[in-house]
Amino acid sequence: MATVVTFENSTTGQIKEAPIGFSWTVLLFGFFPPIFRGDWKWAIIMLIIASLTMGASNFVFMFMYNKLYIKDLISDGYKVKSVNAGTVDTASHAVGLDLPAMG
Repeated sequence: MATVVTFENSTTGQIKEAPIGFSWTVLLFGFFPPIFRGDWKWAIIMLIIASLTMGASNFVFMFMYNKLYIKDLISDGYKVKSVNAGTVDTASHAVGLDLPAMG
């Protein structure tokens, strides 16, 4: 089972979930997972690059996308509300970022 981190924006109260690590959905569906998450910036970037590389870029983005998504959530003011497996510290170590926890 993949580790999923639940984020909450303290200003808006909006909650979003983000898996950690390898993204099978990006490998199989390309730029559609960012669309379903409302991540329009990366959806457009991935669509353009996939068009130029005839989809080969999915093999690169499958390793990077979840971390990029988490970085954008943090920069938008989201903080970790919970982690489904482990602690915030273990999730921080797994993703390679300092994940801010809710106060």
